[in-house]
Amino acid sequence: MSEDVSYTPEEVAKILNISKYTVYELIKRDELAAYHIGRKVRVDGADIEAFKRNSKNVTTFATPPLQPASPSPHSPSDEGLIICGQDMTLDILTRHLERKFPHVRFLRQNIGSIDGLMALYRGMANVVTAHLWDSDTNEYNTPYVRRMLPGHRAVLINMVFRVEGFYVAKGNPKKILTWADLARPDLRFVNRERGSGARVLLDEHLRIQGIVHQSVNGYSNEEMSHIAVASKIARGEADVGLGIEKAAQQVNNIDFVPLQIERYDLVVRKEDIDKPYFQALLSILKSQAFRNEVIGIGSYDVTSMGEIMAEV
Repeated sequence: MSEDVSYTPEEVAKILNISKYTVYELIKRDELAAYHIGRKVRVDGADIEAFKRNSKNVTTFATPPLQPASPSPHSPSDEGLIICGQDMTLDILTRHLERKFPHVRFLRQNIGSIDGLMALYRGMANVVTAHLWDSDTNEYNTPYVRRMLPGHRAVLINMVFRVEGFYVAKGNPKKILTWADLARPDLRFVNRERGSGARVLLDEHLRIQGIVHQSVNGYSNEEMSHIAVASKIARGEADVGLGIEKAAQQVNNIDFVPLQIERYDLVVRKEDIDKPYFQALLSILKSQAFRNEVIGIGSYDVTSMGEIMAEV
């Protein structure tokens, strides 16, 4: 990264490994310097470096490595929560929590489902998200939580249901419609990073189809977000990628091929569920204000939002 170059919020998000909406939050709070050229927001490379230096001294929206989370948050004056996940709905949830507890830091970690569950197991996170499909049971999240938190009780709370599918060029000129198409030698695939729910979904379906990873052209070509995958398709640098419907609506010149409805859950330790912050979180999820804000974004099913899906 050059300090003499300016970057868009999307590019800043990729550099810092956070969501675009977190970048806008940082700008709004004057934690990251930015300026406008017409209606476009730009951030200088020097200001990104300054933000990174400041972040080493003041904990904000940090990226890994994770710091140990407090196992028993009680006092809003000196405690906080670490929330792991990559969906934009978590940015909205964090804002609602901050309004409820203005003196508390609610820290966002932009990591995938597998890494989030590992962080919860290691005591390095308080709330994590998961959208992990198990092909043996055709079930989301519960089998993974049971395996990855051995000996620990956990509660799975639904956030939203989302649609996963293929990002393809406008008009789908190469007629990419099924998982089996990924084995075609004429296709260039762009993957998600290891540990993400999309990567797990892909690997499970490749196993079912009997497709070896090495036969997928571009399997090792990884991006860190749905938007980054969709953007690569839009630029013509790949023919197909996997992600959620919402990201497809944010990127021009691509189409979306729906494949599977996925359950996107919050996972917390059962021992924490009755504590003040977690009860506040549940209250927010069940509030009409939060539900309406998520509905307003589009492409999310909030029918089960706030419901306990499983206790393991």
